[in-house]
Amino acid sequence: MKKFISILGFSLLCGLSFAQNTFDSLFVLPDSVTAFSLENLYASMLEYHPIVKQTKLLSELARQEVRMARGAFDPKLETRLNMKEFDDKNYYKKWSASFTVPVWFPVDPKIGIERNSGAYLNSESSLPSSDNYQQLFTGISLPIGRGLFTDERRTAMQQAKLFTKMAEAEQIKLINKILLEAAKNYWQWYYAFYDFRLLDRNAVIAEEIFSRVKLNAQFGEASIMDTVQAKITLQQRLVERQEAYLEFINSGIQISNYLWDTENNPLQLADRVAPVLVLNDGELLSVHTLDELSYQAKERHPDLIKLNVKLSQLEVDRKLAAEYLKPKLDLNYNFINQPINAQGEFQSFTFRNDYKFGLDFAMPILIRKERAKLAQTKIKIQGIEYERTQTEREIINQINSVYNQLLYTNRILKQQTSVAENYDRLLKAEMLNLENGESDLFKINVQQEKLIQSQSKLLKLKAEYEKMKATLYWAAGVRNLNFQQN
Repeated sequence: MKKFISILGFSLLCGLSFAQNTFDSLFVLPDSVTAFSLENLYASMLEYHPIVKQTKLLSELARQEVRMARGAFDPKLETRLNMKEFDDKNYYKKWSASFTVPVWFPVDPKIGIERNSGAYLNSESSLPSSDNYQQLFTGISLPIGRGLFTDERRTAMQQAKLFTKMAEAEQIKLINKILLEAAKNYWQWYYAFYDFRLLDRNAVIAEEIFSRVKLNAQFGEASIMDTVQAKITLQQRLVERQEAYLEFINSGIQISNYLWDTENNPLQLADRVAPVLVLNDGELLSVHTLDELSYQAKERHPDLIKLNVKLSQLEVDRKLAAEYLKPKLDLNYNFINQPINAQGEFQSFTFRNDYKFGLDFAMPILIRKERAKLAQTKIKIQGIEYERTQTEREIINQINSVYNQLLYTNRILKQQTSVAENYDRLLKAEMLNLENGESDLFKINVQQEKLIQSQSKLLKLKAEYEKMKATLYWAAGVRNLNFQQN
């Protein structure tokens, strides 16, 4: 029996010492395996992922909105022709053409020419025969009441430019959302990969112990119960390894959801790639970083930017609604054959002669529609201000909450590291007792099981900690979750 304990103790000592060294070297990948970091995943997604590409269409859509609004300021060429001929008589023939150049300030320059002739032409439309029935006119139109400071076309232009900021904020929000999902799946893959490596190596050790005990039993140096116990431990390790392998395979499939090539073809995660962890937590856990993230969230969080843009859009609407409280008073002044006549000859220029002048005035008596529109806009502005205040509060509280989770998880992570190290010491002490004949295989299995559980939990805490880091950047609305794309 002492010989059996000595042989078994030597086997356990070799195998379990290998296991402890394995945890420290668990994250050292063989040369045949390629490291695939979270940054590699982010870079691939930002370049090729269809959802990311879809969000970029928002920017293009915003540019087209601006382009469409600028259409209201496009120069306009117009022409009209009206003629009537009956009973071999030319009743009238009226033709006009004009070119208008709308500008930002509501003074729209216009130049045109008209040619009217006919036996029954309205006297107002008659033109001198000496000018070949032609007349050149140039002039401007100016609203001095409603529309002087703002109007529909200028409002549309301002709204389109604000929509560009809205689209950019929405793009950041959508990209951050899918990057966060990818980060959580990545760290789940990370846990599953290294947990499988841990359980796989412990299964190898259990198989080696079972083989040694079975061999000793054949020589009468171990009991049948020792063999059964060793086999149960091996079976348990094999089941755990199989479950870990299934989790590893499925988590890898989840990562493949985010991998695409340049032709929009889905890619499958390669077999010989593995997740890696880069430790750089010192700065992230500082109070200065928390203050900086809170400040940045107030200034640049996509949800707050969108609400600020809505406020700006409503302010533009408010100014337009207030403009409609004014009476409509439009002035039109056109020079006739000045300073160039219809034949293209220069002539004297005067304001008192040869002109057309028009004045349009309109004013609702009660202006109930206009006052209601203005009141509605003010109510909407107040509602968005309330929403913004609440949203900012929720964002800051969420940042503080995630930061606290991150801080305390880091402390738990350090404690769990110490727990795993202490279980390692207990197992080594139990192995020493076994060599001295003061322990047995059952006690060794108990200590080894606790060690494996503590190491697996340590891996899970590492993964959870990294998920919280990504969540913290997402809560603060940091573009691309703080990933700096080259």
